[in-house]
Amino acid sequence: MIEQIKQIATRLKGLRDALDVSKAEMAKICNISEEEYCELESGTKDIPVSLLHKISSECGIDLSTLMFGDEPHMSSYFITRAGNGAAVERTKAYKYQSLASGFLNRKADPFIVTVEPDSTEKPIYLNTHAGQEFNLIIEGRMLLQIGDKKITLEKGDSIYFDSTRPHGMKALDGERVRFLAIII
Repeated sequence: MIEQIKQIATRLKGLRDALDVSKAEMAKICNISEEEYCELESGTKDIPVSLLHKISSECGIDLSTLMFGDEPHMSSYFITRAGNGAAVERTKAYKYQSLASGFLNRKADPFIVTVEPDSTEKPIYLNTHAGQEFNLIIEGRMLLQIGDKKITLEKGDSIYFDSTRPHGMKALDGERVRFLAIII
């Protein structure tokens, strides 16, 4: 997990260097302080997928390139076989498996997201990103918070929402939750 975060940080620094953009300019793109950006680029702090999505959109590169280090090449179709797909464990609690990382110029980013249970009572971490998001619960139950609204979703439930609104999730019942997330 720590190694994956460091690899993403290295790709982020490489992108900034390739674009000849200062840390201050990249921090402005991310809408965070330069100090926070430096922590992300150094690999000492995890980078939320929402922020990687924003950076990839603003810089005109594919999200898969930042997350997985692979350039997409397919333009007519891309198959992800069961249990496969580029995966990254963002934190102990979150794992993302890309379902379309090899498709060039895609309009959406579909992921299987696994959220492990957390026994602490800390508040749900909320993030935002451009566009919209669709979630379909495959396994378990989760609490999804959008703004101040808290919604419990169970296997088979789905939700489509404006992802520019602060949102975050938590696994319920001490069990992991798996869901299909499509970021558009």
